[in-house]
Amino acid sequence: MNYEIKQQDKFNFIEEGEGEPLVLLHGLFGALSNFKALIDYFSKSYKVVVPLLPLFELDILHTTVGGLMKYVHRFIEARDYKNVHLLGNSLGGHVGLIYILKHPENIKSLTLTGSSGLFENGMGDSYPKRGDYEYIKKKTEVTFYNPEMATKELVDEVFEITTNRIKVIKIISLAKSAIRNNLGEELSQIKQPTLLVWGNNDTVTPPFVGREFNKLIPNSELHLIDKCGHAPMMETPEEFNAILHKFLRKLNEPAAVA
Repeated sequence: MNYEIKQQDKFNFIEEGEGEPLVLLHGLFGALSNFKALIDYFSKSYKVVVPLLPLFELDILHTTVGGLMKYVHRFIEARDYKNVHLLGNSLGGHVGLIYILKHPENIKSLTLTGSSGLFENGMGDSYPKRGDYEYIKKKTEVTFYNPEMATKELVDEVFEITTNRIKVIKIISLAKSAIRNNLGEELSQIKQPTLLVWGNNDTVTPPFVGREFNKLIPNSELHLIDKCGHAPMMETPEEFNAILHKFLRKLNEPAAVA
């Protein structure tokens, strides 16, 4: 399915389906293809929204996790979304965490998958090596349990980014901002139901990170998926969608009468 990229003011985004907004935040090397199975599945019952985060368009001072959070806030306000189900993968999860801590009134639920914010094997120090295709290919492959998920198309996308000097500087700026902007005890302030979905074979944000989020976020539940790396919604889409569907359905069920 090809999605129409819509535009409002300076925002570019996808919006498919009707219902409560399910807003998806992609990661540092994220693309729309990361969420394809999720969009196809949930647009039947939700308004699925993917803002294209301006990873390379912000000035260097605002190329930070906080800068992206402010962009998401302006976008949600401009679109007047209410009762938002916010979902973030990797850096997108980190942006979602900072957003919910600053603007909890807009959010009905939070879903994190392979999120940074507590710990990640960052790419900011040694990554990326410009012009080294094999290195980029190996780095892309370790994102997944199954290295074949790193298709030539995906590796080419990442390689193209890393051959652009300005983009490389901004990638490093975002990666270092994520490491600096570590969260901890403030996560206890999150009151919304929170779903944590982690790959058991995630080497970027290993499973202990999911367990730590589970410990720190009061109303949270953790699901671990075997034979799965850093992007469960891509690598195990059917299992991921089933877990998310059950979580969202439970939120809309009337409380059991005692």
